[in-house]
Amino acid sequence: MRTIGNLSDQLGGLRGKAILVRSDLNVPMDGARITDDGRIRASIPTLTRLRDAGARVVVCAHLGRPKGAPDPQYSLAPVGARLAELLQAPVALASDTVGPDARRLVEQAGPGDVVLLENLRFNAGETSKDDAERGAFADQLAQLADGYVSDGFGVVHRKQASVYDVAQRLPHAAGGLVVTEVDVLRKLTVAPQRPYVVVLGGSKVSDKLGVIENLLASADRILIGGGMVFTFLAAQGHEVGASLLERDQLDTVRGYLATAEQRGVEIVLPTDVVAAEAFAADAAHDVVGVDAIPPDRMGLDIGPDSSAAFAAKLKDAATVFWNGPMGVFEMAPYREGTRALAQALLDGNAFTVVGGGDSAAAVRALGFDEDAFGHISTGGGASLEYLEGRTLPGLSVLES
Repeated sequence: MRTIGNLSDQLGGLRGKAILVRSDLNVPMDGARITDDGRIRASIPTLTRLRDAGARVVVCAHLGRPKGAPDPQYSLAPVGARLAELLQAPVALASDTVGPDARRLVEQAGPGDVVLLENLRFNAGETSKDDAERGAFADQLAQLADGYVSDGFGVVHRKQASVYDVAQRLPHAAGGLVVTEVDVLRKLTVAPQRPYVVVLGGSKVSDKLGVIENLLASADRILIGGGMVFTFLAAQGHEVGASLLERDQLDTVRGYLATAEQRGVEIVLPTDVVAAEAFAADAAHDVVGVDAIPPDRMGLDIGPDSSAAFAAKLKDAATVFWNGPMGVFEMAPYREGTRALAQALLDGNAFTVVGGGDSAAAVRALGFDEDAFGHISTGGGASLEYLEGRTLPGLSVLES
């Protein structure tokens, strides 16, 4: 992939050039309040590098899932305000994406200035499955700039106008964040240091089918928690009460367990869970063995014995990939499994990759020092698809 240095050479320097940067600023919101600004902070180094080089920086991103038309609740205004604070510089927010206000602000921008286009998904062409419609929107984006930098790793697995098509229309490069993410994930896929331990959590087995299948060929040990574990427990014959269960995946999971045994891959499941009467922080809850989950209760976290066992299984690891919390960490009674796991990773000596999404959010929400981990990815879905061995459109296009 070309880097920003290559792009600068191609354009005869960046000073005064309009550079369209696809960032991933899709942060969780509570009304107009940003609850986790990790992705915004991750975008700062590349934007700063371009500003320092004198580029006119035109940032584009999406927020939430508007339906192809302007929707005030998904405006990037709060994101722009936080971006300005972190850059310690003004950020001009366009009232549209490729319309007259966007064109005016880009034309008026000087070297080092930053313009943030309004939410890309206010335009149906951004996510369209129709190549012509998506291409027409990419044409409009490309007309705003002299070059393009892809720095939103969290969206590189999407074939969207701002991720894929615009790179075909402008001199392009990978931003520093994308370069770092790919370098780290290569360490997990090309001769990882062993033992290589994978920790998977989150809600559904079906979200991770491809990555589990691929990891059975590369990992030495797989630890499984979160809501997805109950499908594994049910596949072993346990009753899981009212816990999350994907019955249509039971045969698939049985196949995974058989394959793991054949290949000598150790699958580690919890022996106890925190079982609650309802999906609520104030619900009555107790720690029970996985063979004694009451029929009217749901497991919402791994238990203390499982946390200790998982920590022991991580102690000798040389490489760890973690994707998915061990429980519903957003609620105080069900966060201790995730807390214990994160602490175990910090106590070990492994190169640890936190695979974005809820895992990264949990690290921050639980007050851990992000810098203490080897790498915290900004793209949960993109990380998983990379580890599945899929071709990611937003990366493949940068290689052409």
